[in-house]
Amino acid sequence: MPVTSVTDVGTVPAATEAGPTGVASGYVLRTATADDVGGARAVMLDTVYRDLKSGYVPRWHADIIDPASAYLRPERCTLLVVEYGGEIVATGAVRDRGPQAPPNPRWVAERFPSGVTAQLCRIYVRPEHRRHGLARQLVRALGEFAARVGGYDSLYLHTDPAVPGAEPFWRSLAREVCDERALPGGGQGIVHFELPMPPPGSEQDPHPAG
Repeated sequence: MPVTSVTDVGTVPAATEAGPTGVASGYVLRTATADDVGGARAVMLDTVYRDLKSGYVPRWHADIIDPASAYLRPERCTLLVVEYGGEIVATGAVRDRGPQAPPNPRWVAERFPSGVTAQLCRIYVRPEHRRHGLARQLVRALGEFAARVGGYDSLYLHTDPAVPGAEPFWRSLAREVCDERALPGGGQGIVHFELPMPPPGSEQDPHPAG
């Protein structure tokens, strides 16, 4: 399944001032275009092999192979990227599909139905660019997108706590809905979270396409 795992848990270092959108100097957070698909795919694939240790699994990672179909073409989905020195170094996405049962608990799937649930996913930062607050800024921008596009009732994600830094990062931002480690048999070992939905129109979009 697409697991949202983040190890970028730091803040912008004192020596690096944040720019007008809150992103560290030298970094550009923006909506992905077709030209960014290859760079975004590389970040995602490197993460699932190196950090998640799962490698590419077709039933979980089809969106990685074709990000344009998954995120760029649907009107209520998006893919954001962070660029540094002409290279894509971080990604984050919203999909309009809630968790499915199985493999997730049925009550979780019923609480976050597809169509009205904005699921945050693929929030990945290359190791050498972590601890600059990029993941936190991606989460904020994705939430603002979901509020702005309309039709979503909730912001949902799940994460693998085995990934270093992932669980404390999400606990600092979101509310736990279900920790599958506490279920009989341990479930999938993942943790489901809900984030507060920003009020519509709370921020002007600072990340236009192109």
